[in-house]
Amino acid sequence: MPLAAVSAVVPLAAASVTVWLAAAGPALAHGDEVPPAPELATLVTGWSFEPLVALPLLVTALAYVWLVRRVDRAHAATPVPVSRVACFLGGLGAIAIALESPIAAYDTTLFSLHMVQHVVLMFVAAPLLVLGTPITLLLRAASHGQRMRYVLPVLHSRALRVLTFPVVSWLFFAGVMWGTHFSPLFDASLEEPLVHDLEHLLFLGAALLFWWPAIGRDPSPWRLSHPARILYVSLQMPQNTFLALAIFSASTPLYAHYANLVRAWGPTVLADQQGAGAIMWVAGDLTFLAAMLGVVVAWMSDEERTTARREARTEAERAAIREREARLAERLALEAQAGIGAER
Repeated sequence: MPLAAVSAVVPLAAASVTVWLAAAGPALAHGDEVPPAPELATLVTGWSFEPLVALPLLVTALAYVWLVRRVDRAHAATPVPVSRVACFLGGLGAIAIALESPIAAYDTTLFSLHMVQHVVLMFVAAPLLVLGTPITLLLRAASHGQRMRYVLPVLHSRALRVLTFPVVSWLFFAGVMWGTHFSPLFDASLEEPLVHDLEHLLFLGAALLFWWPAIGRDPSPWRLSHPARILYVSLQMPQNTFLALAIFSASTPLYAHYANLVRAWGPTVLADQQGAGAIMWVAGDLTFLAAMLGVVVAWMSDEERTTARREARTEAERAAIREREARLAERLALEAQAGIGAER
């Protein structure tokens, strides 16, 4: 499997995952079709395994593992950390849960489950993919020529610099959340499978761009200091809370699709809508808090490493001074002895 082919699959999570979503197959319950009430057996066995989603996820997982093994063989002393592999594969698994599990079968029937789907994509899958450091892995696996010809031109491109500029990625993330929930796009996504897939594309793509400068370890066109990362994430939490409260506190159904859907089971339309708002509120704010805590921990670790390096450098300088002083004392002693011998 040539590395050039792999580089088209795993150069960046945004390019390796979100593109497939535009071609993903229709969900099981689009339009006015109402599936039966969920049962335990349905929740266990009701996976769709849509090929246009499952196969790309599998190919990406295999490509990532292949790159990991290539790096581990070439750099046995510094292998890819297991935690990064677990994060990336976990992110792919989260996408599968969001789009292939029974959640997808009921996302156009229950707004609360639709919200679970979005939460999994934006607050679970995207951060895990970013923590998997696919760009670093690709840079380590590629040869010098491949890095210079394929990878670095993309990383240094003007388009990527614009998309990853922290203000742009922050506004894009917030804009996608508000724009999809308070525009005709949301109702259209409940009726049209292709629009629904576009919605998934927007959510996952915006989340990948947002989390990359916040918690990512991959090289980026823009580097944020730890205080700036904390501010970047913390400012996103209020807008998530306001959006969730706007959905939770609405006194009438926000989406005609759910209001007009006739089902003989489950919560009322308003109760379902309130549940969706609560899910966004709790899951989103907890994720932002966890991310800020992670940034603080990383900041403290970096400070400890910096202090340790500074202390080691200072100790080395002191040792060098002591060594010079010892040599000087030894030379002076020899000169003193030589002077005494000359006097005799």
